[in-house]
Amino acid sequence: MKPIRVLQVVTIMNRGGLETMLMNYYRQIDRTKVQFDFMVHREERGHYDDEIESLGGEIYRMPQIRPGNYRRYFNLLNKFFSNHKQYNVVHAHNNENSSFVLKAAKHYNIPCRIAHSHLSDLGIDIKLPFRLYARLNMKDNPTQYFACSKNAGKWLFGEQREITVLNNAVNVSDFKYNEQIRNKIRKELKIEDQLVIGHIGRFNKQKNHEFLIDIFKAVCEKKPDAILLLVGEGHLRSEVEKKVDKLGLGPNVKFLGVREDIAQLMQVIDIFLFPSLFEGLPVVLVEAQAAGLNCIVSDSITSETDITGRIQYVNLNDPLAEWVLRIITTTTEHADTSQLLRSSGYDTETMANWLTEFYLENSLEKVGV
Repeated sequence: MKPIRVLQVVTIMNRGGLETMLMNYYRQIDRTKVQFDFMVHREERGHYDDEIESLGGEIYRMPQIRPGNYRRYFNLLNKFFSNHKQYNVVHAHNNENSSFVLKAAKHYNIPCRIAHSHLSDLGIDIKLPFRLYARLNMKDNPTQYFACSKNAGKWLFGEQREITVLNNAVNVSDFKYNEQIRNKIRKELKIEDQLVIGHIGRFNKQKNHEFLIDIFKAVCEKKPDAILLLVGEGHLRSEVEKKVDKLGLGPNVKFLGVREDIAQLMQVIDIFLFPSLFEGLPVVLVEAQAAGLNCIVSDSITSETDITGRIQYVNLNDPLAEWVLRIITTTTEHADTSQLLRSSGYDTETMANWLTEFYLENSLEKVGV
């Protein structure tokens, strides 16, 4: 029997949190039973596109979802599902904008339509009315409601929906602490026996890089040779670089861009710092815990994130001194957390088996197979 094909709907398959989570599952899932295809909303190729195609996945390109573009977008969705009748499962990861693709999927009688929430807030900006419009369109278009955490589910779907929390699982064995890798990568980065604070995330407002740099400046007043590793790209990177130079932190901050060796970089880091304004349940904090790191994070992040007891929450309104105290008094020793993560359902091998059966059951039963 041919595998069922599941349409994963995303913005672009770059190295972000939800995209990394999807690829973790895609690599582990039994592709003789379930195959992923991707509907993306950018013309340019994503970082994972080559790998997706090598694993047998198709990539379909749609325009960006913009208010002035709604009519054209809705027409293209109808055309897509009219021409692609092979899908019994559509799994949409665009938060409130998932409502549009799932409405079209419902019109074409696709039996399994999953809306997946990956955030617990989006803040307030000029797009808010359009986000509310999209959320109102959610209605009963999904057949299942997924979220990366309970808070993320409540934020998008409300209190009344039955929500399935799909853990942002990682390949735990890849992140297990390795002293040889630590020494090798530190040597490549010209880092000696210094305190290394790490952060991985897009340079956007949500990740709160401006405040992160303020924290690190205060750390450097206590530990002048401390190093900050910033991994990622984004439209605010140049602003952050200017702030780093203005504060005289250039020699202490390394901008590493987008990296493929996240598991190896985690070995180099001593403390993981993550003062986000809002999140769902960040994959990168699961990865940091898999590497046995202690993490200092904002209390805007759900307590569900603390899987290993190695996360400390700090209020964003607390003085810098409180953040600095946590950082410099916390042990930098990496712990072996692999068994704890596996038993908590955060290893992709275990969870990919569950997801395979979920897709099969919810696809085949509803079409009478």
